[in-house]
Amino acid sequence: MTQTIAPRVRTLVLLLLAAACALLAGAGPASAHAAVTGSDPGQGAVVDKAPARITLTFSEQVALSDDSLRVLDPEGKRVDTAEPANVSGTTYAVPLHSGLPDGTYTVAYQVVSADSHPVAGAYTFSIGAPSKTSVSVSGQSTDDGVVGWLYGFGRYVSYAGFIVMAGGAAFVLACWRRGSGVRPVQRFVVSGWVALTASTLALLLLRGSFTGSGKVSDIFDLSLLGQVLQTKSGAALVSRLLLLAAAALFIAVLFGAYARPSPTTTLTDGSLRQPDPREDAEEKRDLTFGLSIGGVVVAAGLAASWAMSEHASVGLQAGIAMPVDVLHLLAVAAWLGGLGALLVALYRAPADTPVDAPAVRRFSQVAFGSVLALIATGTYQSWRQLGSWSAFTDTRYGQLLLAKIALVVVLVGVAWISRRWTGRLAETVPVEAPAVREKERVGAGAETARDVDIAAVRDEEVPVEGEGEGEGGSGLDTDEQPDSERAAQLARQQAARDAARQKRMRDADPNRFGLRRSVLAEAGIAVVLLAVTTVLTQTEPGRTEQEAKAATSAAASSSADTGASGALTLNMPFDTGGEDGKGIVTIDVDPARVGGNEMHVYVERPNGRAFDIPEVKVEFTLKAKDIGPLPVVPDHIATGHWSANGVQIPMAGDWQVDVTVRTSDIDEVTVSKNAQIG
Repeated sequence: MTQTIAPRVRTLVLLLLAAACALLAGAGPASAHAAVTGSDPGQGAVVDKAPARITLTFSEQVALSDDSLRVLDPEGKRVDTAEPANVSGTTYAVPLHSGLPDGTYTVAYQVVSADSHPVAGAYTFSIGAPSKTSVSVSGQSTDDGVVGWLYGFGRYVSYAGFIVMAGGAAFVLACWRRGSGVRPVQRFVVSGWVALTASTLALLLLRGSFTGSGKVSDIFDLSLLGQVLQTKSGAALVSRLLLLAAAALFIAVLFGAYARPSPTTTLTDGSLRQPDPREDAEEKRDLTFGLSIGGVVVAAGLAASWAMSEHASVGLQAGIAMPVDVLHLLAVAAWLGGLGALLVALYRAPADTPVDAPAVRRFSQVAFGSVLALIATGTYQSWRQLGSWSAFTDTRYGQLLLAKIALVVVLVGVAWISRRWTGRLAETVPVEAPAVREKERVGAGAETARDVDIAAVRDEEVPVEGEGEGEGGSGLDTDEQPDSERAAQLARQQAARDAARQKRMRDADPNRFGLRRSVLAEAGIAVVLLAVTTVLTQTEPGRTEQEAKAATSAAASSSADTGASGALTLNMPFDTGGEDGKGIVTIDVDPARVGGNEMHVYVERPNGRAFDIPEVKVEFTLKAKDIGPLPVVPDHIATGHWSANGVQIPMAGDWQVDVTVRTSDIDEVTVSKNAQIG
């Protein structure tokens, strides 16, 4: 039965891995995690005169390089004059040559968002009138191509390696301590450490090319590697490597001193002293406690290396999101990694050390607690990254999240089936040890050594040493063999028969066989689930995607409503209560969109005549996004006229414009009005 099952298991696992890799490869380029929410000039805009600079506003802060913002003329030549710089908040600008001729210009950007993902794109605007351009704006993302695919695959392997290493070790310590001496389980955990270490080194080398040119030749560029080490992502990867050194020490103790029994000691008289079971148990408990504490600390540190450099580290409630992200990843490792270790134990554990029902039952409890933790942390993460119910279906992140939830539901259903098989396995009555029965039968019989060997071959199909007609084939001849050699050979044959019979009886147990199949199904679903999760971590959060869409839509709507000039005019009567304190303040904002704007303030008496006042101040507040107030102090130009250039509106929305008017040393008032800007 085992010979039939094992090839099927290998085939199924290979198919599932292939499906997971296909899902990862077919997911397409990952979307950016910082979106462009505004630009000046805007996309497709036609301006009368050449702008002095180009500004871009993102949904979060980004990292710039020398070529992050490039402006190309219709012939493809660069017309920007200096490195891009941050002008305010999340707005970045690059100056242009003066006196640019009419035509269509291309703005290309390639930056790195605060959560470590590359952001690339391009758009066009025109001076005077649109013209033909030789610049292609497609295919700007570095996520396309070999480097992007390798980076995504490296992330998948790193997640899988962490889950296998941390979850497998947790399974041994919390559920099946005898497993620390089982070679297949040891190889399983060590393979996770190797995979995580190798993938981390690969990501460190790929990072520079991934966030830059996307060229394979830049992977081993040491100058790029030096730049990566100075970034948040580079620091996280280096920290992960240091923690993996501590993890190697933990694994060495777990499968070394922890797995070995207490040694015997030689007394002064030459006799051997066997270890005291009570002292051995106490020492084992202390070592288990120490390994548990150390393992949790190392695993939490490794999980934090993801949380500190990705989604959780930026945006809403980052201080809460990072610990939640660490807990989420630890719960995934305890569940899925423990599941993999259980699968290895069920299929590969030796006959004399089978995984028992209590161990499976303990893992079932650990898995149940992990699922509860995943539900709690996953709910918070979903709310944080989506922000609305519509984002589930209207954004790519939401659609992937729905697929992940469906897979988790299926996985929990299969786990419930495994739990039922575990209950049945625990109720199975133990069978009398075949070794005892065999010894009694051998002791009572009068078979010769050759008769015993032939019976063993026929019954268990175990090869008999020294049997054959050729040279040395008469090794069982009692006249030619010493009694000690014959006894040792019989003992080996007896052990082989016992092991073979025990393995056959174990595999024939229908409850154990059912548990093995259900756990194998769980592992297959887990492989696909991990692939979806990896793609999800590289996808733009639904909240950011919807905000970017809203900003673009609002900008287009504003442009259509205000005409070519796009100017916004607000008239607000005021009364400071003092002498000559009544009048009308007029605010003109041009072009009233995201990015840089020109603002003019006019103060008139009720009869329409302009007059000066000691002070006028303006503030912009977007309450829906908790932005502002953004103060603007205009310069006095002429009687009743103040002006300010480069007024930055970072995001489209319903802005509240507050104007403070002071007509004397003690008389002032603030008037407000809402307006759609952007």
